[in-house]
Amino acid sequence: MYGTKKSTNTSCLRGKNNCCILSARSIGLYGNEDGSVLRKNLTILRQLVCQKTTTFECVWTRKSNSPVVYEKGRIYFDNYRCCFCSTGPQPTLLYELPKLHKSEKIEDALLCESPVGEMLSKPSDHMPSLIALTANNWLVRMSTKTAEILEKIYLSSQWKFRYLTWDDTQETIVAKTTQNKVTAAARAAGIQHSVLLHLALFQVLPLAFVGMLGIDKNIFGNNVTDATVSHGLLIVTYSMGLVKLYSFQWIVQEFTQKQCILGQKCEWNNTTGIVGAAPFGIPCNIKITDCPPVLFEVSCLKSAFQIGGHPWHYIITPNERKLEGIYHIYSLKDKELAENGIHEMQCCSLDTDWIYFHPDDSGRIMHIGPTQINVLQLSGKSEDVQRWQVLRAFTIYSAREREVESSVRVTAYGRVVKRRFSQLDDDNYETFKMVDYEDELELLTVLAVPPTDTEEKIHLDLYDNQSGILIKSVPLREPWDITHSHQLFFDRDTIIHIELLPPRTFCCHVYKMDQHMTEGGDENNK
Repeated sequence: MYGTKKSTNTSCLRGKNNCCILSARSIGLYGNEDGSVLRKNLTILRQLVCQKTTTFECVWTRKSNSPVVYEKGRIYFDNYRCCFCSTGPQPTLLYELPKLHKSEKIEDALLCESPVGEMLSKPSDHMPSLIALTANNWLVRMSTKTAEILEKIYLSSQWKFRYLTWDDTQETIVAKTTQNKVTAAARAAGIQHSVLLHLALFQVLPLAFVGMLGIDKNIFGNNVTDATVSHGLLIVTYSMGLVKLYSFQWIVQEFTQKQCILGQKCEWNNTTGIVGAAPFGIPCNIKITDCPPVLFEVSCLKSAFQIGGHPWHYIITPNERKLEGIYHIYSLKDKELAENGIHEMQCCSLDTDWIYFHPDDSGRIMHIGPTQINVLQLSGKSEDVQRWQVLRAFTIYSAREREVESSVRVTAYGRVVKRRFSQLDDDNYETFKMVDYEDELELLTVLAVPPTDTEEKIHLDLYDNQSGILIKSVPLREPWDITHSHQLFFDRDTIIHIELLPPRTFCCHVYKMDQHMTEGGDENNK
């Protein structure tokens, strides 16, 4: 275990310089295996990004009255109606659709990319596409380059679909309805709706209907609050903090009443129509009549439950209000608490700490607080006994340049005055507001905000993902008001900052990498 202070160390970047890499690539020394050239290109890009002479300059700003969405090199405005490509020297307009009626606006969307090395039935399936859910219940697959509509599926005239999520990334999507609320008039009339919401699953590329089911309170219990499907599991949450997991594949096999294929005629509830066409839509063809067997259940605070790690572990806060901010790490196999599996970050701040499994699939755990980031690693305790312990791989600390003022003060007349309230960490230290992972450059990106009463600028710090060593700090030009909502993305050579200004104006700033050569040059560019 060790902690890393804010000292720049670029030794991890020294290996072959860019000239050697380019020369070897040009004569084919890297072989023909999939992705070899891309990996070398990203090695070059990482070295360029992390050079001392590299800066990031704001090249583009645009305001909008509706939320701004960024997704893999594309910036969407006006509910996905207007799209800019951010991969060039500055964002360029890809397309702008005509203004749509309120009923046709896009409610939610997912970016779909075709699999590598797999032949698909239609040429259009090989194009990157945006799968969008419109306000009038159409599921639309459209080209990300031209917004050409490639496929359309009408979902329902009975239920309002509002949300899109991945079940298995780039393989199966879940369309989810709003929750069925009983109005006061219906309640007074004795009308009760036992179905809380509906979930519809679709396979992508090619787009195919898997099935739709309702979450019935008569089956799952009256205190059900929400449900979704993720990684092949039906996850149901309850009002008292209980979370239950069921096998979705088992539910499909046991309770599917009829196979329905998009574009084919179907008879359902004495009505005949085309599956996926208006006004017929898609039928609710999975009818759960008995409660499925529970694979796993756990009680936790606010139903906050995460699974990950190698081997599988889960993170919860015990279901007691006084334990909020204390995280327990358990083995999924036997629900045994890992050794050193209880983690609490001692901090006094308006911002709370948060914890999650590292998105790089290393099995590590990120525990992030206002002034420090702990990267934790699951490790086997012994070969004989299957026990696991949580060790600290490294820690990243924020700058603590100012002394914490004493809570006791002496006046000019010698009278001792004790402060009633102690200061927060936010008042004295630079604090971490956002942490992200740039998977292609293997960098942890940490947004650091200085104390409010200083003239220091906010900065995005780049850390080596494996060691936690600080490689580079990138100052950002815009003033950072902590009372506003912010989003920050770091993608290869681009930084995207989206902020919400009062009363409701979204502002998008785009920074691009810029090279400033010194008189003596840089060793990687000689």
